[in-house]
Amino acid sequence: MSHGVGDATTVSAASPARATRTRSNLVGSFFARLVRHLASVLFTVGGLLFITFLIGRVIPVDPVLAVVGDHASADVYELAKHRMGLDRPLWVQFGVYLSQVAHGDLGVSFVTGTPIAQDILHVFPATFELATLAVIVGVLLGVPTGVTAAANHGRWPDHVLRVFAIVGYSVPVFWLGLVALLIFYAKLGWSAGPGRLSVIYEGAIEPVTGIILIDSLLRREPQVFWDALAHVLLPAAVLGYFSMAYISRMTRSFMLDELKQEYITTARVKGMRELRVVWRHAFGNITVPLITVIAITYARLLEGAVLTETIFAWPGIGQYITSSLLSVDMNAVLGGTIVVGLAFVGLNLLADIAYHWVDVRARRP
Repeated sequence: MSHGVGDATTVSAASPARATRTRSNLVGSFFARLVRHLASVLFTVGGLLFITFLIGRVIPVDPVLAVVGDHASADVYELAKHRMGLDRPLWVQFGVYLSQVAHGDLGVSFVTGTPIAQDILHVFPATFELATLAVIVGVLLGVPTGVTAAANHGRWPDHVLRVFAIVGYSVPVFWLGLVALLIFYAKLGWSAGPGRLSVIYEGAIEPVTGIILIDSLLRREPQVFWDALAHVLLPAAVLGYFSMAYISRMTRSFMLDELKQEYITTARVKGMRELRVVWRHAFGNITVPLITVIAITYARLLEGAVLTETIFAWPGIGQYITSSLLSVDMNAVLGGTIVVGLAFVGLNLLADIAYHWVDVRARRP
């Protein structure tokens, strides 16, 4: 009897030690993953900066001429080149470039004459607003259609939803935007047309976040809010349809693979409701890859959706990069490219962190 008590005491004493070791392993695993993520981010960002630096040096556009003009004398040209640091060795120029970017200095725009970081802070909220609404539309429509198509594999709902998704993914987005403007703005008058606001509301509210839908609510200007919403709905719907097509296709593919697994067959044999089998079990196991797909889709929208912003006269980063390229303002083009690249890196990092929380297996040491 005493021997049994001793065993129980030994087990009881060992349990806190085992729990402590488990917590230590979890903490150590978390920090190890964190270090790997940070190293990966630093390496990716460093590569991005190196590539943009090289592009800025090898393109057949002379930044000095862009500043001094074609008719400047040789002395003026050499003086400007020296002040811009372009007469130094490339490795020195790259070091200066890294230092400037680290301090948030992306250079000065040749066209606007203002710091590029300031220009981007002015135009990026418009892209953020449009991309966020578009990805919400894409997720709310794409995930259910993908799951429904997979659950009805080979039947008419699958065929109809696949055609709907393929059209959205295959049709050029600029053509879709032009048709949407022609039908809903020019013909039916349901849309408020291009731009973020009607002319009458331009400058009507003081910016807080730069996102008009939020700023108008903060400033208690419901008329500006509804006008801004009327302007953003059509381009957000176009981009949302494009996003929905991709998300739907990937969701359907993930679900088809998951629905073939043995545990799904077992659940069905046990008499579990099909709705529960599809949404609770199969869909629950595709959330990790689906998070990555949604993050990539969102990052692509944050590129600025150049063609859509141009068609709808949306003053976002896509239109900013396009107009800078047409004006041979390469400082602005490269600055915008860096911001877009950082958006990709940041969203991939957030997706990685998110599915470590969603997937219990990823948190194991």
